[in-house]
Amino acid sequence: MSSAEKYLKPEVIQSIARLDLRARFIVEGLLSGLHASPFQGFSVEFSEHRRYEPGDDPRDIDWQVFARTDRIYIRRYQAETNITGYLLMDLSRSMGYTWRQKLTKFDYSVCLAAALSYLMIHQQDPVGLMTFGDRLQASLPARSRRSQLGDILSVLQQCQPTGGSQIASCLRQAASMIRHRSLLMLMSDLLADPDEILEALRAVRFRGHDVILFHILDEAEATFPFSGAVDLLEPEQGDNEIVDAAGVRADYLQALAELRERYRTTCQSMGADYVPLDTSMPFDKALTEYLSQRRARF
Repeated sequence: MSSAEKYLKPEVIQSIARLDLRARFIVEGLLSGLHASPFQGFSVEFSEHRRYEPGDDPRDIDWQVFARTDRIYIRRYQAETNITGYLLMDLSRSMGYTWRQKLTKFDYSVCLAAALSYLMIHQQDPVGLMTFGDRLQASLPARSRRSQLGDILSVLQQCQPTGGSQIASCLRQAASMIRHRSLLMLMSDLLADPDEILEALRAVRFRGHDVILFHILDEAEATFPFSGAVDLLEPEQGDNEIVDAAGVRADYLQALAELRERYRTTCQSMGADYVPLDTSMPFDKALTEYLSQRRARF
């Protein structure tokens, strides 16, 4: 099976034969839809200005921008124009799950990784890769050369979501290995203790890194469409429990909504982005909506 056959969502771009071409298809749609580089405003460091922070030289404040927006920005020098990105990909066993979609959660993550990698390389920004399960596994240094997208996809094509899950400790370790301030794009179903994950995210932010947390669920995990007796399997530990779907659906959906809201508000408070997704969402729509919302905030 080719990489395209494995990862493509047939009803969207069935005729494209290579994974890197699929990434280009998605990103070109974003470019035309936003009439500008989607990363313009994606992070303040991708624009010609950035928000004023304590310690910045007041002489760099752009007062014309302040007059228009009532916000304090400083002019950015050329040395500040590039940002380094790292894709952090969850390879835990649960990421291999799918109910009826063609793509597993991991496959969906690969699609996002391909599109985001292309975006950064298109703007000559270095992007690297780290994969993890119960420990850090593959690692690819950040580079901006055109062949980097193929290198990233080549590594991901060899990965299988089969391991355990130690999201928090792996996130801390990954951040400690990255010497310069970077943009960390974490893709995971977050099936682990949220207290530990959020505390790890705080530690990452304390190191000065920007964070985008892509919370990727399967369609069934997001909607609980089951009926009758359902055998629920805990994917990381292998435990199972038979439940009546009608009896637990409301509680399940409420718990999920509360979990997502907790991630959203806590990430917002620490200056990180939280992006809830499920595998039924088309990639172009999901990324366009997120990038548009992000851009509007700056």
